[in-house]
Amino acid sequence: MLKTTRKIKGIYEDIQKMLFYMIPEKWEELYLYASVIERFGNVETGELFFYYIPKGILRKNPVNVYEISSKFNLEEGEYLRLVELLYDKIKELRNEHKKQERKTWSNLTIIIKNMKFRVEYDYEDIQNSEFDSFQRHIIWRSKYLNVGMEKVNKAERTILERYYNMDRTSIKTDEYEENIYIKDVKNMVDYQTENYETTQNVEYMASKNDKKRKNQILMMDEEQWFYIIVLYFCFFITISLLNIIIFCNSKLHKKI
Repeated sequence: MLKTTRKIKGIYEDIQKMLFYMIPEKWEELYLYASVIERFGNVETGELFFYYIPKGILRKNPVNVYEISSKFNLEEGEYLRLVELLYDKIKELRNEHKKQERKTWSNLTIIIKNMKFRVEYDYEDIQNSEFDSFQRHIIWRSKYLNVGMEKVNKAERTILERYYNMDRTSIKTDEYEENIYIKDVKNMVDYQTENYETTQNVEYMASKNDKKRKNQILMMDEEQWFYIIVLYFCFFITISLLNIIIFCNSKLHKKI
């Protein structure tokens, strides 16, 4: 069982704040994968990606972190810098665990759903795994994003069949879960990534020229549009009924 120190809890909170900040729209669920591999000279490498499910009346398709900058007209270099800062925080988390454990996890999955923050730690030897980075991505999407066999091509189906037929009972795993108590964390509108370390939060200071996001002008979310359409429909029905009543009254008066 992983030990959870005050320092580790602080890192969890930092990760939550960064994720809430990095998504420029309302969302319901988030799934993040990150791996950290120690190479020669204590150099730490790996990968990080996350997907979130946008909030809406109907369930939407997951959005990949690397699609966000183009989807919301954000400067790509600045946004990728935020991804790097997030990965640095993941590495910091692993280094804190190294102080407590002899063997440290190689990869993790973070799930934020229903105001719960959950971390699943995996101790698989990634460097000697029979699956490469691309194949692990396919497997992870199948497990966490419900990408079933019917949604993948033949090559990907072969990867999934090979994985699910494996005996993984010997691979150590750990889990951690807590409620989310973050308040007053806004998503990104303006940012300067160099200010992150000095402010120690994810509400980045606005740029000097007060530059706004390109698509920020009065954008309504789907729920607002839904209620407007419903109100408009009710108004139309009411007017139609009034016209029918007036027409019927006029006919009655003529007969009298």
